[in-house]
Amino acid sequence: MKRLFYFLLVLIALITIPLSQAVTIKARETASLEVVTSVICEDVIDRKPVGVGNSFEASVGKLCCFTKITGAYSHIEISHVWYFGDTERFKINLPVKSSSWRTYSSKKIQAHETGDWHVDVLGPEGEVLRTLHFKITP
Repeated sequence: MKRLFYFLLVLIALITIPLSQAVTIKARETASLEVVTSVICEDVIDRKPVGVGNSFEASVGKLCCFTKITGAYSHIEISHVWYFGDTERFKINLPVKSSSWRTYSSKKIQAHETGDWHVDVLGPEGEVLRTLHFKITP
C-alpha cells in the first residue's frame, strides 16, 4: 500500500511540475509582450512602413497595418482585426517567431467605404494590445 502511495505521489509530481512551468512561461510571455510600433500605412517595403498616416483617400485601394512586437519568448500568434465603423471586416492571425518581430496585414479598401476605421492588434489570449484609428475620406 505504501508503494502504491509513493508511486502515485511521484507520478503526480512528474505531471504537475512540467505543467506549472508551462503556465509560468505563458504568464511571463503575455506580461512581457509589447507593441513597439504599430501604424497604418499604404505599403510595407523592405520591412518598413511607407505612407504612414491616419487619414487616406478612398482611392488608396489598399492599406497595411504594420506592427513590431518585442518580448515574445516562444513562437506565438497575434491578430489584426480590421473594423469599418463597428463592423468587423477582416481578421488575420500572424506569427511572432522571435523576441523582436515585425509583421503586417493588408486590407483592400473599396471606394465607397468612407468613414471611420480602426484595427485592433490582439495578443495571443485575445487581449487588445493596441487600437489604431484612421479615416477614409471621399
